[in-house]
Amino acid sequence: MEKSSEHEQAQPVDCVVVVDMQVGVVTGADAVPDAPPLIEAVDTLLGRARAARAAVVHLRNAGPPGAIDEPGTASWQLHRPPRAGEPVIDKSEDDGFLGTRLDGQLRERGVRRLAICGVMSEMCVAATARGALARGYGVVLPHTAHATYDVPAGPGPSQAVPAALAARTAEWSLGDDVEVVADPYAVPFRPR
Repeated sequence: MEKSSEHEQAQPVDCVVVVDMQVGVVTGADAVPDAPPLIEAVDTLLGRARAARAAVVHLRNAGPPGAIDEPGTASWQLHRPPRAGEPVIDKSEDDGFLGTRLDGQLRERGVRRLAICGVMSEMCVAATARGALARGYGVVLPHTAHATYDVPAGPGPSQAVPAALAARTAEWSLGDDVEVVADPYAVPFRPR
């Protein structure tokens, strides 16, 4: 069975979930490749959500000591501070729903469909998308609003995978239940 192509425009969403847009992974020497376009896409999505008065929730990963996302370090902080009323949910698992209050926050706000953006495409973004689907949420994933690192070559005759291809593969792996759209402008918001 052939997977359907990306939608021109998604069904309306109630919320944007921003995954791990932390200083250490989007700025400086350890930033994901093409971080500036990612930041611009996420900022655009946030601006559109805020203008529509949609819910916004920020996830922040808590890594182990010495990691780029070690709690309390400058690189652990969110790249863009949340606005009043936008919760920040700390997590230690790839899936932002596991062991957190994310589901409760979304249900309290009456969220049925959400757009997910941030990093890493194949890890926390994809795991959070799967967690949302498992809990009955509709999910939209703007292609330009998530990113990851290059994947190094593995053992044997394997080759490295450029970050852009790894991100696209992560989208594809989510299946037909996730609506993949070109960019933040293809994400409509449900009137509130």
